Amino acid sequence: MTHTLIFDLDGTLVDTAPDLLEAANAVLAARDRPPIEPSTLHHMIGFGARSLIAQAFAVTGEEARAEEMPALEAIFLEHYRDHLADFSRPFPGVEETLTRLQAGGARLGVLTNKPHHLAGPLLERLDLMRFFPSVYGAGARSYVKPDPRIFDDVVAELSNGKGHGGRGVMIGDSVTDLQTARAANVPCILMSYGYTPVPAASLGADTVLDHFGELPDAIRQLPF
Repeated sequence: MTHTLIFDLDGTLVDTAPDLLEAANAVLAARDRPPIEPSTLHHMIGFGARSLIAQAFAVTGEEARAEEMPALEAIFLEHYRDHLADFSRPFPGVEETLTRLQAGGARLGVLTNKPHHLAGPLLERLDLMRFFPSVYGAGARSYVKPDPRIFDDVVAELSNGKGHGGRGVMIGDSVTDLQTARAANVPCILMSYGYTPVPAASLGADTVLDHFGELPDAIRQLPF
């Protein structure tokens, strides 16, 4: 059976935490706040830049005021855009496994809540774009994960509008990815090494993996 595999980006395909940390700390420095540590940041990723900034301010002093959030977000996005892949790297096994899945006929797409105008360039910089004919980030549509419509949009594009072309699977690292899968009525595989404030194993996914290289075997064992 042909599978359509839809991947989250941050915390699933790519360890983006180092560059996100630098961008968050650039915002904090601009407001004379102390920097945050990598272990603190990991639990803040996955809900968008504004949420990350709000959480970073909350743990370093007074919460950010709503009226200053656009300026803070602009600082964050400018720094992050200019340092998009200074330290970000694919997780172990990603390139080899994507090559194997693609060679086996799987259709591969990316669905992320990272801004759309940053998702593609990041994948290009890391030479991963060659695997993904379809990449959807926040702003590609008026809705984002966990809205199932955006999952269906990626699947439809991958199958050239000819139906699902096989069973879709959501592969991510967070509760947002799980909620997307459940709303779209498709299986969900979560990676345990990703960015989530609670262990992935506690979220109720169909499968939780510790290494990306385990993915082909896990897909074959899903209850289609």
